[in-house]
Amino acid sequence: MWPEKIQAARGVYRFAVLTSCCTVLLLMAGALVTSNDAADSVPDWPLAYGKLIPPLVGGIRFEYAHRVMAGIVAILTLILAIWLTFAKLPRRNAAKPLGWLLLALVLGQAGLGALRVEEIHPMLSATAHATLAQVFFMTLVGLSLYLSSWWRDEPAQLEDKKSPSLRLLASLTTVTILAQLILGAAFRHGAFGIHPHLVGAGVVTVMVVWAGRAAKTRFRENRDLRRATVFLHSFFGLQILLGLAAWYAVRVLAMQSAQPTLPYVALTVAHVLGGALTLAASVIFTLTAFRLIPGSAAQAHRAGSAESAGALR
Repeated sequence: MWPEKIQAARGVYRFAVLTSCCTVLLLMAGALVTSNDAADSVPDWPLAYGKLIPPLVGGIRFEYAHRVMAGIVAILTLILAIWLTFAKLPRRNAAKPLGWLLLALVLGQAGLGALRVEEIHPMLSATAHATLAQVFFMTLVGLSLYLSSWWRDEPAQLEDKKSPSLRLLASLTTVTILAQLILGAAFRHGAFGIHPHLVGAGVVTVMVVWAGRAAKTRFRENRDLRRATVFLHSFFGLQILLGLAAWYAVRVLAMQSAQPTLPYVALTVAHVLGGALTLAASVIFTLTAFRLIPGSAAQAHRAGSAESAGALR
């Protein structure tokens, strides 16, 4: 029975990773809609101009591609939720509720997308739509790591005596990155100017550097944390460069043409994807810290057990 559970875990893990990759494509399709000013190219939902497949011209191409990718991800998420419900997985108690939470999030995404098409509070609904997409993606990435063989292998536990703890720093870093993505989405959809997003970039920089330094100095010899830190810093460094390029696109390229140009679209879409991948890297970094470093209560319990064992000896 145990080998069968291992095989089932591998299969559903690979499917979760596949769904994550398709979600990246969905995020790219959504960013293409915004960067090409194609959000209002299709006036109805769920059909497009009353058809299943509308004329693929102008901005309709981007909006329709976004809807197709959304449908694919929704179907994959439904399959994943059902698979997690019936699969016999070793020690994965949270997998089933996470699968159905993902399905609820993707349905919520569809609802917010419909509100945006109907132009019901367009700036608010569009920003909420982009925000929920990031929440869905980070939850899916977290579930994928939870289903991995690394999580099943129960790596050696570490002790963190410093304050603030690495678990707290990592969590705050992830929350800060998510908040920064929300500010970016609000700017792209016209809710307010770019200045809050620029301030947010500075805060994210401080948190990423602080958390990464804590991981490197406290647990330099741990390969898993070292690799997660490199992963986070690499994506964040790339995102900084893409942010500068996107700023140039918004401040210079957008002023040179009344219509979105290819360089403008490429740079702004790349920046959106870079933000999503940085968030995913931070989620992996955070979950790695939580997996390797027990909470304060668990550490106290373990210390008490060790003292009791010593007294008995």
